[in-house]
Amino acid sequence: MAYVVDFATVSTQGLESSPVMDALAGLRANEARYFKNKYDHIFTVEPASEAAATVDRVSRILAEERDIVISSRPLEATSFQVENLRIDYVFYESGLSINVMYSIDDAKKRAVGFKLSEGMDVPAELDSFKFARQKSKLAGTIRGSYFVIKHEY
Repeated sequence: MAYVVDFATVSTQGLESSPVMDALAGLRANEARYFKNKYDHIFTVEPASEAAATVDRVSRILAEERDIVISSRPLEATSFQVENLRIDYVFYESGLSINVMYSIDDAKKRAVGFKLSEGMDVPAELDSFKFARQKSKLAGTIRGSYFVIKHEY
């Protein structure tokens, strides 16, 4: 069942199995606030089991672009379009969040972003990336990195 992410009252709903569930809930709320403020979009997630197409699309892009296979279990996912961007998010049990921002009309504006919740280690499959730190009132210290998508999906 779909769940509207409330960034005013952070909830761990759907993330209870994560060892960093509070930080992951803050990270998810941080993303919800960003999309509400920038695009007036209501950020809604659903269990990964109900969003298999989104999880599969993100997994395929990771595998085909960089031979990356995420070992952590996906907990939640969402897919939506704002303006000319198709956006996919997957939130993993480890505390990892992966987003794919895919411009529909501009091949130069397509990327995969990784965000690590506070308190989690960098997953082995992402240890070749350098992560920048960002402070968030909702999520504490977020570490993020990205790569540009080169192919069509």
